[in-house]
Formats: sequence, structure tokens, C-alpha cells
Amino acid sequence: MRVLAVNDISCVGKCSLTVALPILSACGATVDILPTSLLSTHTAGFVGYTFLPLDEEMKKICDHWDTLGLQYDVIYSGYLGSRDQIDFVKSLKKRFLKSGGIFVADPVLGDNFKFYKGFDEGFAADMYGLCAVADYILPNETESFLLTGERDFSKALAKLATVCPHPVITGANAEDGYYLYYFDQGEHRIPLKHYEGSFHGAGDLFAAAFAGAVGSGKSIEEALTLSAKFVLCSIERSMREVPDIKYGMNYEKELHILTEAFKD
Repeated sequence: MRVLAVNDISCVGKCSLTVALPILSACGATVDILPTSLLSTHTAGFVGYTFLPLDEEMKKICDHWDTLGLQYDVIYSGYLGSRDQIDFVKSLKKRFLKSGGIFVADPVLGDNFKFYKGFDEGFAADMYGLCAVADYILPNETESFLLTGERDFSKALAKLATVCPHPVITGANAEDGYYLYYFDQGEHRIPLKHYEGSFHGAGDLFAAAFAGAVGSGKSIEEALTLSAKFVLCSIERSMREVPDIKYGMNYEKELHILTEAFKD
């Protein structure tokens, strides 16, 4: 399985491409990367960070790849730093995804029901267009609202299912607990253990593990269950071992969960 991971590089903070590489590798994938931007740190909890968008370099990289005839079983996209990047990533499916391959999009927009810095309604509308070319999308509860205008998760999931065959709403705080909501010929839910606090990078850990799992042939339910187990174990370890969570979670010693699942 060859995977293309499209995301930013945050030099400090254990997120995006720096975690996608080892996690997808633990799922048995050969991983190539397409960086969307370069940051000194991630943007949550740090001040004075540097940010360099890589729009022009992305185009040059992909033009070179065309000459190599590269094709991928899975394309997984995460943080995109501009509306132009969204349009460009949409084109990657036609250029580089094998026939029958899988496109997984994590539509990064915001948290706590607010946009991240630099994003707005227009950006969300373009991201909705990216969701329409994906096979699986992984918005968190905030992003499901920003994409659909619905705070009710069932209604949001139903709207997302009109553009993507397999939407997933991660970490949804419903009235009766926390769940993964997902659509697979109808609405389904998987209950989640919940921990108070913010665990930066958890979404990236989940998305990378999920992309590796579905790309390896696991069903959506199997992939979600495995990814949730990996992330929850990483959170539990980090609560014990990490004094300042903005530097990222200690997920490395939980990679065995993935390697054991794909050892055959």
C-alpha cells in the first residue's frame, strides 16, 4: 500500500506530517508526503510561531511526480493553508490516485465551534467542495457544524452524506455521551471514553490511523474502532507522562496497537 499524506509540517508539537509518517508506516504503508506549509510550531498554545505556505512548491513537486508516473492506493489530506491549496488538492485525485483507490479528507477548519485563524465561511465552502470528491471525511464536531450549519449531529451527518459516501464526525459530544458518528448506508454511532482537557494532535493521530486502516481493507467500523483505541491509549499515556501537552502526545509506545493489527 502506497499512501500520499498531504498536510503541514509543524516542526515542534507532534502533529500533522510528523505523526502521519510513523502512524501510516505502522499500518504497513509506504508513505510519501506533500507538505502544504512549514511552521516552527503548531498554532495552539504557542505564540510567535512562523508560517510559510508552500503553494508554489507543491505545484513543482507534483509536476516532477508526473514524470515519475507515481500512483497511490490512498491519498490522505489534512491541514490546507489557503483556498488555492484546496483546489489543488482536489486535482490530486485525478492525477495520482489509482483506479479504485481511496481519498480520505480531514477538513481542518476549527475547534470549540470557532474557525482557526485565517479561515472563514468562504474557506469552509471550498472545503465542502473537497469533501465532495473524498471517499471518507473526518470532521470534528466543530467542523461538522462549520460545514453544514447544523449542531445536531444526526442532521449534520445526513447533510454530509449527500456529498460524501462515508462521513465521520469525530469526538461528538451528544446529550448521552461522546461518540463517533459515521454513515455507512445509514447512521451509526460508536461510544467513546471521554477525558477532560485538550490533547493537541489527537485528531491527526486518529486521521492517519484511520487512513491506514481503511486503505488496508478494514471496514469503516473496524477502522474507526482501531483508530479510537490507538488514540485513547495515547491520551491515557500522555496524561501520565506529558507535563505540557502542547508539545504533543506520547503516542510512540502505543504504535504496537497498529503494528499488531497489521502484522499479517
